[in-house]
Amino acid sequence: MDMRVKKQKLVLVGNGMAGVRTLEELLKIDPDLYEITVFGAEPHPNYNRILLSPVLAGEQTVDEIVLNPWSWYEENGITVHAGRKVTEIDRVRRVVRADDGTEAAYDRLLLCTGSNPFMLPVPGARLEGVIAYRDMADTHTMIETAKTHRHAVVIGGGLLGLEAANGLMLRGMSVTVVHVNAWLMERQLDDVAGGMLRKSLEDRGLKFRLNAHTQELVGNDAGRVSAIRFKDGTEESADLVVMAVGIRPNTALAEKSRLHCDRGIVVTDTLQTVTDARIYAVGECAAHRGIAYGLVAPLFEQAKVAANHLAEMGIGRYLGSLTSTKLKVTGIDLFSAGEFMGGEGTEEIVMSDPFGGVYKKLVIKDDKLVGACLYGDTVDGSYYFKLLREGRSVSDIRDRLMFGESNLGDSGHQGQNKAAAMADGDEVCGCNGVTKGAVCKAIKEKGLFTLEDVRRHTKASASCGSCTGLVEQIIMFTAGGDYSSTPEKKALCGCTDHSHQEVRDAIRKEHLTSMAEVQRTLGWKTPNGCATCRPALNYYLISTFPKEAKDDPQSRFVNERSHANIQKDGTYSVIPRMWGGTTTAADLRRIADVADKYAIPTVKVTGGQRIDLLGVKKEDLQGVWADLGMPSGLAYAKALRTVKTCVGSEWCRFGTQDSTQLGKDLERALWAMYAPHKVKLAVSGCPRNCAESGIKDVGIIGVDSGWEMYVGGNGGIKTEVAHFFVKVKTAEEVMEHAGAFLQLYREEGWYLERTVHYIGRVGLDYVKKKILDDEAGRKALWERLQFSLDGAPDPWLESAKASVDTRQFTPVIPIAVAV
Repeated sequence: MDMRVKKQKLVLVGNGMAGVRTLEELLKIDPDLYEITVFGAEPHPNYNRILLSPVLAGEQTVDEIVLNPWSWYEENGITVHAGRKVTEIDRVRRVVRADDGTEAAYDRLLLCTGSNPFMLPVPGARLEGVIAYRDMADTHTMIETAKTHRHAVVIGGGLLGLEAANGLMLRGMSVTVVHVNAWLMERQLDDVAGGMLRKSLEDRGLKFRLNAHTQELVGNDAGRVSAIRFKDGTEESADLVVMAVGIRPNTALAEKSRLHCDRGIVVTDTLQTVTDARIYAVGECAAHRGIAYGLVAPLFEQAKVAANHLAEMGIGRYLGSLTSTKLKVTGIDLFSAGEFMGGEGTEEIVMSDPFGGVYKKLVIKDDKLVGACLYGDTVDGSYYFKLLREGRSVSDIRDRLMFGESNLGDSGHQGQNKAAAMADGDEVCGCNGVTKGAVCKAIKEKGLFTLEDVRRHTKASASCGSCTGLVEQIIMFTAGGDYSSTPEKKALCGCTDHSHQEVRDAIRKEHLTSMAEVQRTLGWKTPNGCATCRPALNYYLISTFPKEAKDDPQSRFVNERSHANIQKDGTYSVIPRMWGGTTTAADLRRIADVADKYAIPTVKVTGGQRIDLLGVKKEDLQGVWADLGMPSGLAYAKALRTVKTCVGSEWCRFGTQDSTQLGKDLERALWAMYAPHKVKLAVSGCPRNCAESGIKDVGIIGVDSGWEMYVGGNGGIKTEVAHFFVKVKTAEEVMEHAGAFLQLYREEGWYLERTVHYIGRVGLDYVKKKILDDEAGRKALWERLQFSLDGAPDPWLESAKASVDTRQFTPVIPIAVAV
């Protein structure tokens, strides 16, 4: 029985992410132990400081980054003194006092005073228009300044400085980044990645002065900054100067209270100060084993341990954190962790693809991965970080290590294979320590199907946001069809509040023919979109206005850009087109010759009656295509894959119709057809259904009096039997009805929505009404499809006409460098 009569008093100084996270962890363990009082210097509830950059860039609102609204404090019985800065701690009386005289007694005191921005001690640093970038007030100042002034200078080419520069540029200012070092983000990137980042940001409109040393800030007659002067005598105009040159732990209150400080408030492994065991320190203000952490993941790890001790459990220990850095600026992904610069006794495995904007460096020591630096492609960042933390030998996977854990196969959604392959104990959100198992459990038990739902219940993706894509993939993998066909309106992605249907309708109604027009007309929240919306928008544009809208290959998934399926070892699969599953001796000889010439290790017959060449090197793809001289099978695309056939009446004694010829005719008519998702057809010559027509998107079965047609089947993870659609007499009628159905799906389906889900959403009766009951409408659909496909180039045989970026096939060889 709980014999406690009076609650103990806990006072939190600092209403930020580290302190409030500690309270959340404490309330989970024992919600009734303390009477809690919170002091915060800012007049806001706890908000996500990491997301100030998207607020500055106009991608999110202030309300959207609030983590704990005022109602949360009230619901948990917490007294809040917002906008009141604690200036004194009386350790004898155990009382804190704020700048307005407010006092609060404590039994336990939690200091989460964070850090202060470092301001360069140069003349002019106190001029109007010279600010740091640290909190909501700084962000508001920059937003307001951008409305009336033109020239901004950001001092500091680190993570925070670049995010500030990007946000100000998107607000319409001309921005120059001044950095004292030779390359950007030297603490997170090596010189190669730093150089690639600079070029990419310059292409977007930012300007840079590197190796530049600030001498003074020059003011005008009104006392506002007007320029920055460098030690070499040159100047740069500036109406606004943002200093982002580092932070210092905020120890003023602790030092005044005679708590031991050395590069922060010195704490033990239990996060108690070494001076006073009643006082804890968590976050950027704390120094643990000589280190003050400035990233959110370590702070949340500290919060768990501190909460454990405050709850009188006493079993947790904080032993320090291995940190990683992720940054996303104007669509550029960066990741680094560990000893990425290398050093004595290390080896480096490097892959550099400047044309493709990808750079990867892995640092190995004693057969263990000790560092990683990724630019442009960071999908395997969490995998490398896991290897770093585990410290296990990578000798058995060294030859494949560069290609990472996640590769796009035939899953239909970028990264879905990775989500499926992750173990339940694998960490998804490093900031909040959320595992895949926790996300899946919440989805299943609480019936979640949106990213916001998962964020609210698990906090995955609720901090820095870098794991958002992976969380969405886990939702798709776990929730299945519910993820893309929910009963409520679901935004296409986080870049917009508009649904798939609203976007499709707007493109058609407003006659929008470019991605920029769509984003401008519909008020996109981000300037460049994301990996979710860009492929969808690209498809919606080219399927709605096929001869006007221009296909953007860079907005397609990697397989569609490479026109081949990437495999787990980084090689590719090549599947040439075989009309209706038929081939010739000449084609087979060419396939054999190509396999020998390019030393292709595996040649396999597929389930779709084609031949798959597995293990093709990327630099050999163009040569393989040319030597084959066969059309692309589009086995990598959201497009028509195959038309499977049986031998039919030409050879089979049971066949009632010529299924092979009809299959070839259908495939020749539809082969270049892109769609919301992959499409598979089958034609069987009799009801024995040897071609498995009953589980295809369009299935056709020959009977004595003609052909039976079925739609909406699926033979994937969840098998769906196709619906009977119509019975027709002639092959010409089959072509027209199949084409009309597929064009209706192309025009109305949502991106990544299979035909089975499309029919489930609109209803089979609706589809029948549009095609079977409306002859003129059916013929018009069929004609629009033929118009769309007329003159479509083959990406293998007409790469220039198909806008294939052939630079990507330049050999990129990982180089091991001993240091």
